[in-house]
Amino acid sequence: MKKRILALLLAVTTAFALTACGSGNTTASNGSASTASTASDPNFKGETIKIAYLPITHALAVFEAAEELKDNPDVRVELVKYGSWTELMDALNTGNVDGASVLVELAMKSKQEGIGLKAVALGHKDGNVIVASDKVQSAQDLKGKTIAIPHRQSSHNILVNLELAKANLTVNDIKITELAPTEMPSALASGQIDGYCVAEPFGAQAVSLGVGHVLDTSESLWPDSLCCALVMTDDYLNNHKESADKFIAAYKTAGANLNKDNELTLAKQYLGQDEDVLKTSLEWISYNDLDITQDIYNSLVEKVKTYGLSDNPPTYEDFVYQAS
Repeated sequence: MKKRILALLLAVTTAFALTACGSGNTTASNGSASTASTASDPNFKGETIKIAYLPITHALAVFEAAEELKDNPDVRVELVKYGSWTELMDALNTGNVDGASVLVELAMKSKQEGIGLKAVALGHKDGNVIVASDKVQSAQDLKGKTIAIPHRQSSHNILVNLELAKANLTVNDIKITELAPTEMPSALASGQIDGYCVAEPFGAQAVSLGVGHVLDTSESLWPDSLCCALVMTDDYLNNHKESADKFIAAYKTAGANLNKDNELTLAKQYLGQDEDVLKTSLEWISYNDLDITQDIYNSLVEKVKTYGLSDNPPTYEDFVYQAS
């Protein structure tokens, strides 16, 4: 049975890899794949904004915005797909893209290091889960276990800390390991790790295949948690303000337009995942009201400091863009 599950997970991972490499899309020079919504329209005279993303359900509002702006006379979106946060952040930090849907803590870290970036909107609301093996049925059971996260600079790291705090535990009581999201379901199935917290749909993969269960949710641990954000470069915001503001407004509208009727179709189009996995993943997430309020951001800053992600994160005024 375990061999069959691992074989299924390998097939899913391979499918994700093919999606991440952009089957049917043009290939960028850095090995990522680009889906250009304006390349086939030589008559388009407006602004094209390059937005980087990973093929995860947390980026669905970006996909919807690109679809809704396909025929816009002023602003359109070129989606640039990457296979890892490291590659994506390198593109964002060096100005190879104008913006990205990204783990907000990674962008905050770049801002601290002097990179000109601003968060312009939430990526989503809720949508994160902690998935665990049958050996872990409560927070107390995490003691001595190995838990995977995608990056130490992530809200997934914070969520694990919050779960541990329920049992008066800390990260010193467990082993934290960083794994690529695609590797986590198979690592859980094989016993390499005992649980993980990561962007979707990778938690849903383990649940759908029966190799893990939902130990806790972001909605329970940290309501209105800030995980992913749409981030743009200062260069684009300063030099193309009108186009940037139009895109940001369209993005927030796109998030509000997402619903249970169109989310699955869009996710299947861009993510290429099993339908049952996507259905499970989409039950946990929403995209309405994507404004980054000061309360939401300050809650993140407090937790970033508390759990050692940063001693001096950027302020709301310095990091969160306010369209005029």
